[in-house]
Amino acid sequence: MVVVVGAAIVGVLRLGSSLPPPEGTTVAGVQQHAVVPTEHGSALSALTAGLRSNADHPLSHLLVQLLVIIAMARVTGKVFTRLGQPAVVGEMVAGILLGPSLFGLVAPEAFAFVFPVDSLGTLLLLSQIGVCFFMFAVGMELDVRHVRSKAHAAVAVSHASILFPYLLGVLLAYVLFTRLAGPGATFAAFALFMGISMSITAFPVLARILQERGLSKTYLGSTAITCAAVDDVTAWSLLAFVVAIVRATSLGGAVLSLLLVLVFVATMSFGVRRALPSWLGGEELAQDEPSTGTLAAVMCVVVAAALTTEVIGIHALFGAFLAGAIMPDIRGFRRKINMRVETFSSVLLLPLFFAFTGLRTQIGLLDDLQGWLLCLLIIAVASLGKLGGSAVAARLTGMSWSDSLQLGALMNTRGLMELIALNIGYDLGILSPRIFTMLVIMALATTMLTGPLLTLIGRHRTDEVLEEPSPARSGG
Repeated sequence: MVVVVGAAIVGVLRLGSSLPPPEGTTVAGVQQHAVVPTEHGSALSALTAGLRSNADHPLSHLLVQLLVIIAMARVTGKVFTRLGQPAVVGEMVAGILLGPSLFGLVAPEAFAFVFPVDSLGTLLLLSQIGVCFFMFAVGMELDVRHVRSKAHAAVAVSHASILFPYLLGVLLAYVLFTRLAGPGATFAAFALFMGISMSITAFPVLARILQERGLSKTYLGSTAITCAAVDDVTAWSLLAFVVAIVRATSLGGAVLSLLLVLVFVATMSFGVRRALPSWLGGEELAQDEPSTGTLAAVMCVVVAAALTTEVIGIHALFGAFLAGAIMPDIRGFRRKINMRVETFSSVLLLPLFFAFTGLRTQIGLLDDLQGWLLCLLIIAVASLGKLGGSAVAARLTGMSWSDSLQLGALMNTRGLMELIALNIGYDLGILSPRIFTMLVIMALATTMLTGPLLTLIGRHRTDEVLEEPSPARSGG
């Protein structure tokens, strides 16, 4: 049967080779490229040329990038975990190591092959999708009940942790604007953005640190989670406000964009949020494993929300974040969805965002003492405003100095959330490559300091408790 069918196919191919060439038809909007065989001197040279041509295909470049980025992120994440740091810090460092700061410096030819300039557009789009899904997962982690139970401390600490660093960031912008702002950026846009970059707290990284240290169920841990949640909502709202102003061509356009944002938030909060349980169905929400139809419906809500905010003129990630915040939490539905979304985005898509950020980060731009001194100044101002403002506000609410300082150290964690904001500022032309690099280093430094500061303050507190005299010894 195989021989007969094979012989018939060969016969048809022979007959077909004598047919006249195709006339061809053109369709509007469709481009076709003819494949023209090339003459080669030998089979080996033909094979080599074919392999080289296949390796230069955009899909091959993307697959090589995925392989290198994911492997590097996993290895660096494990190394930093053993050093007592969150894995996400290692993944952030992996992105910088794969950029021009190390990989491009040590092996420029290999760097040009793995990350050719014409492939960065695809990498950017995939990384933006990863950020949107990550922000959707962050929105689902917000728990309003925590805010209600600790409203007094949360409002005081979270707003203090935004106001003080924001003020310091605006003052710092006055000093840095002429030398480090992006070309064409206005002082108002640069100053407002510097304030935001000083004010952001990485809610997901903070939650992971508390979980790893067994502090999630303590008073300090629950207070930190609540403050970080309120901080995130406030900071991202301010960022949306700044982005709307920068993107608008006039004051009237900015006002209209902000009104559209308010209408969208109201629609999602009071309309879509209440209708979602009935849209998804009570039986679907109660299932242990969400069906493909339920997952598809959830993804449609996320993508539609992200598209709406992108069209309004702020950013797609704001819509994705709000979509996560309005998801129903009936019978652990958020947890079930989050397990699937967060795993996919954190393993595959977020490392692409870290790598793309690393490609923009050029540590070689800080090639003089003045540059490094300015970088240290930014780190000091960011830590003073965030840690100091949070600690003082927490102390005024009645917390001990030890707990207040630990809370300040936790609120000083910036991590991935800071990188997302910095990339927005870079894309808008507010930040120059030099200040972008400094702020990325600041985000890494403040996040890496969180663990050691918690250990140091906790050890000091333990020493104080051990040295405290008992009533019997004090003669009371």
